[in-house]
Amino acid sequence: MRFLKQLLAVAAVTFVGGNIVGAVQGIPLLTLPLGIATAVLAVLTYAWVVRRTERREPTEVALAGAVAATRRGVLIGVGMCVAVIVNIALVGDYQVNGMGSVMGMLGLFGFMAAAAVTEELLFRGVLFRIVEERTGTWIALMLTGAIFGLAHLFNPNANLWGAIAIAVEAGFMLGACYAATRNLWVPIGLHFGWNFALAGIFGAEVSGNDTAKGLLDAATSGSTLISGGKFGPEASLYAVLAGVVLTVVFMRLARRRDRIVPRRRAARVDPTATLVK
Repeated sequence: MRFLKQLLAVAAVTFVGGNIVGAVQGIPLLTLPLGIATAVLAVLTYAWVVRRTERREPTEVALAGAVAATRRGVLIGVGMCVAVIVNIALVGDYQVNGMGSVMGMLGLFGFMAAAAVTEELLFRGVLFRIVEERTGTWIALMLTGAIFGLAHLFNPNANLWGAIAIAVEAGFMLGACYAATRNLWVPIGLHFGWNFALAGIFGAEVSGNDTAKGLLDAATSGSTLISGGKFGPEASLYAVLAGVVLTVVFMRLARRRDRIVPRRRAARVDPTATLVK
């Protein structure tokens, strides 16, 4: 019941806010504030439902240190995106045709903020955290990462390879990020940094979605395994490799900080005991 109450509460905000933001996506002056409002409401809802169902303070979304943690995640996400795009460009499969739209970029900021926050609250804050209590970190990482990838099969231009790529480079990586930090701000920042840089700056498709024009008017071409094809650079082997590297880094960090929960003694993990350093 705890799982269902938390999942339904956050999913309700995700559904309503996502539909409103999607409806005004072509109007940046509305998308920006409505996207940010959806993100804020989702965090407040998550904190409220955790207090009600677990009788504790939701330290994983505590305001103390939130800005620094989110900034750190954004830098990692943007850096990962830059590395992937540069490698695709070096083989000639990413071309810039000119400038896109600054207003479009601002609209994508709000849209991607809503998407990153709601998805991280659902998949890492609720699903991964509660599954980990029962199964341990490794099984929770594999299971929730696979579910995250499968959820993207419903996206436009989706295929099995795209879903596998998302599971590895996002599902596993973001779960590992939460395990290493034990707060949601770093994975939220990472998720947002990747998505916003990909669409808002480099003008590429995100998970099969042909979003509004970002800062650059650009296109990908060539080998699907290199450029990601119609699904976008997230289906590129470069993105998968980057995700694997970061997953290993985060899991090693989690082990060093003694934050990996073994299956044999999996129990409720108290985030207050494992705050980000």
